Amino acid sequence: MTVVPALPSAFAAVGVPLLLAFAFAFILSLALVPACRAAAVRFGYVAEPRADRWHARPIALLGGVAIGATLFGGLAVFGSIRAIGVLGVCAGLMFAAGLADDILAFKPFTKLVIEIAVASLFLFFGYRLHWTMSLTLDTVLTLVWIVGMTNAFNLLDNMDGLAGGVALVAGAALLVGLMPPEPGSQAMHHAGYLALLLGATAGFLVYNVHPASIFMGDSGSLLLGVSFAALTLSRADEARTVSNPLSIVVAPVLVMLIPIFDTALVTVSRILSGRRPSEGGRDHSSHRLVAVGLSERTAVGVLWLLAAIGGALGVGADSFNLSWSAPLVGLFLVAMAIFALYLSRIRVYEEDQAGAIDRSVLTPLSADFMYKRQVAEVLLDLAIVTIAYYTAYRLRFEGPDFGANFLLFYRSLPLVLGVQMLSLFAAGVYRGVWRYFGLMDVVALGKGVLTGVVGAQLVLLYLYRFENYSRAVFVIYGALVLLALTASRASFKLVGEFVSRRHATGRRCLVYGAGDGGALAVRELANASQPYRIVGFIDDNPLKRRLRVLGYPVLGDHEALRSLVSSNAVDTVVVSSHAIDVARLDALEDLCRRHGVELLRLRVAMEQIIAS
Repeated sequence: MTVVPALPSAFAAVGVPLLLAFAFAFILSLALVPACRAAAVRFGYVAEPRADRWHARPIALLGGVAIGATLFGGLAVFGSIRAIGVLGVCAGLMFAAGLADDILAFKPFTKLVIEIAVASLFLFFGYRLHWTMSLTLDTVLTLVWIVGMTNAFNLLDNMDGLAGGVALVAGAALLVGLMPPEPGSQAMHHAGYLALLLGATAGFLVYNVHPASIFMGDSGSLLLGVSFAALTLSRADEARTVSNPLSIVVAPVLVMLIPIFDTALVTVSRILSGRRPSEGGRDHSSHRLVAVGLSERTAVGVLWLLAAIGGALGVGADSFNLSWSAPLVGLFLVAMAIFALYLSRIRVYEEDQAGAIDRSVLTPLSADFMYKRQVAEVLLDLAIVTIAYYTAYRLRFEGPDFGANFLLFYRSLPLVLGVQMLSLFAAGVYRGVWRYFGLMDVVALGKGVLTGVVGAQLVLLYLYRFENYSRAVFVIYGALVLLALTASRASFKLVGEFVSRRHATGRRCLVYGAGDGGALAVRELANASQPYRIVGFIDDNPLKRRLRVLGYPVLGDHEALRSLVSSNAVDTVVVSSHAIDVARLDALEDLCRRHGVELLRLRVAMEQIIAS
């Protein structure tokens, strides 16, 4: 194969030229975006509000034109167009295809054919992922990777600032991964390309954060997607020798985790619901976060943060040895899997939304989770047990000692997994519901973990007389796995309550009675059809003053209640205690009537249907 030799360019040296390229692109993009916005409005290239789109007003498209013009203009100024070779040609083709789609509105299969053709160009010139020794399999994986990442960024462009911000985070991680490139090398030219692309994206993002005045359109999202996908590829003569084999596959996946995560969640959700994956909808991860009460900026910020964590772990996996990167990466991926399960439970379709399917149900993953959640739990627990056992060995044995004991870990891992999973099953762990996880579920987990730890040691004692195995490893493992299993299940309830309380809206509510009835009232109010924002408790017991019940403060006795109602600090009072005397209840009723405050009383009763 004949490869065009790299030509001298301004990126032949490291350091200042990259900063200069970023600054140049940022300033130029800042200037070009308003011009593109004005042109889009003048010629009618705007995104109109639709039921399956998030924005509520017409927004100009063609922000990607500013990104593309800045990128290719910067490459011309710095003399690097020929130096980047195939990357520049393919990026230009994808940018042109995206721009044509913004103007002509291609069918999804038309874009797919173009994406496959562009991906084939990379393969023709020898660029691959190098994930497997099989050239055929690696070629197929590379094709899927390029097309998948290109579409992933296209799908991710669903909320103000999301795609641009994630692109900045992922691009920064890729740039760090390219450092330090050899002066004049292809990696140096790719770093310069990336610096220009990041600068152009940052300039665009100034106008795209909420409330956005312009969208990047397909010209921008397809350009970003194909660029980032290509920058994770290499030719055989450029492939680096890495000390950590984990980084070959995991590093690029972690850097691009949020686009992959969002695409997988949306695609699986739509397929299971009988919808086409290519059709639009408000079922992306960002939309689900807003549905639980986060603001648009906060939802986008959460995904930026997760992208940053993934990028940092990706760079770490690429830069450090396998010692600690493996368990950290494993825990993060388990956490993301739990996050996906949490998001899948969120209602994202309105009951009156038209369609061929029943939109009044929860999202399909949520409904399917009711029947197949045990499978998901088992798979997650399998990963948690493996990570905990590996980490226990890492904590017990350091440096050369771990290498000397690795064979013991490898030989005993299947036994530990089998015994532990059977013990958890026997303890009834998989009959619980995560949403209602409580103290007795922790007890069941404790029984399962203890039985598994003891059982695994007995099996090893029987088979190998426990020779050379460390009891300290199993003590550490037991503590780690119990903590991780508890955290995985409690996370559903903790995250839900944290989000609902932090972003609670509705009538300000005061609960009279901080006992069992008050706790029941709080739970009922959380599930009420009308939203309530609980202010706190009132209780006549002076010993409860300044305490907290279910996280809410006890504000005082009936005198504090009188003061709060009189000052219009509450909209609703819920009487949960049956110990309040009639005279005080009548006085409270009169007080609420005079100040226009709603007064409710919690009643829990059992009706006898058949006498014994």
